[in-house]
Amino acid sequence: MHIMEGFLPAAHAIGWTVASAPIVAYSAWRVKKVVDENPSTKLLLASSGAFAFVLSALKLPSVTGSCSHPTGTGLGAVLFGPWVMPVMGTIVLLFQALLLAHGGITTLGANVFSMGIVGPFVSYFLYRAVRSSGGSLQLAVFLAAAFGDMATYCTTSVQLALAFPDPAGGVLGSAAKFLGIFAMTQVPLAIAEGLLTVIVMNILTRYSESELRSLNILDRGARA
Repeated sequence: MHIMEGFLPAAHAIGWTVASAPIVAYSAWRVKKVVDENPSTKLLLASSGAFAFVLSALKLPSVTGSCSHPTGTGLGAVLFGPWVMPVMGTIVLLFQALLLAHGGITTLGANVFSMGIVGPFVSYFLYRAVRSSGGSLQLAVFLAAAFGDMATYCTTSVQLALAFPDPAGGVLGSAAKFLGIFAMTQVPLAIAEGLLTVIVMNILTRYSESELRSLNILDRGARA
């Protein structure tokens, strides 16, 4: 769920923007470095951004009258490492806010933090852990995409809980409610995203083998 325009109190909106801004700036530098070091992967990088845009634009009704969606950021995190995704996620979320009324400008920092920062980092480190322990590429990609998706929603739930604590249970009580609300919709979506990301990776393995080898994706070890 992208937090909608104007939903967060001003102090929270500013705080998440301040927290996300330096990470996004560093991410932009890392993207340039990736392109300079591996010019042949430009199309793959663009495809990762497009994958995130399309999946995160699929707004599906949730049980509360709200909506949920996949995130699509796990693919880029697996291919290029987590540092490319904050700026990619920012571009995706900015276009969605301006063109699709999905999310917002004032809440952009909060949405970037959950979908562009936390989700991709969870995806990447889980991918590395599975691959380093001898797990298959398909298993690693599935778990990375699925749990990266869930991490995004857990983070959003905490963000909303901090902004709107429960009168009785406080922040923890509010977080439990938000997590419970989205879990019924998001768990099957996360599984579906994991499976779809595996299918895409299998296609890339077949048609972009040289690019994947240059990124060390087809080696047993994870990208450093």
